[in-house]
Amino acid sequence: MGHIMDTRIPFGIDDETKRLAQQLADQKRKALFHDARLTEQVNLAFEKFDSKKVTFVDHESAKSCMAERKAKICNRDK
Repeated sequence: MGHIMDTRIPFGIDDETKRLAQQLADQKRKALFHDARLTEQVNLAFEKFDSKKVTFVDHESAKSCMAERKAKICNRDK
C-alpha cells in the first residue's frame, strides 16, 4: 500500500489582509447578533399578539402621540 503524506504549502498573509479579515469577522458577528436580537423582538411581538396583550393604534394617532412625547422631551429643560 502506498503511504499518503500530508503536504502543506506555507504562505504568509500580510497584516492588511489579516486586518481586513478580522474586520469582516467583526462585522459578521455584529450582523448575527443584530439578526438574533431582531428575531427575538419579532417573536415577542407575536407572542403578545397571540395572547391578546396588544393594542393597535392607527397611523395618525401614533403620529399625534409621538409629537406630544417629542414636545414634552423638548420642553423638559425649558
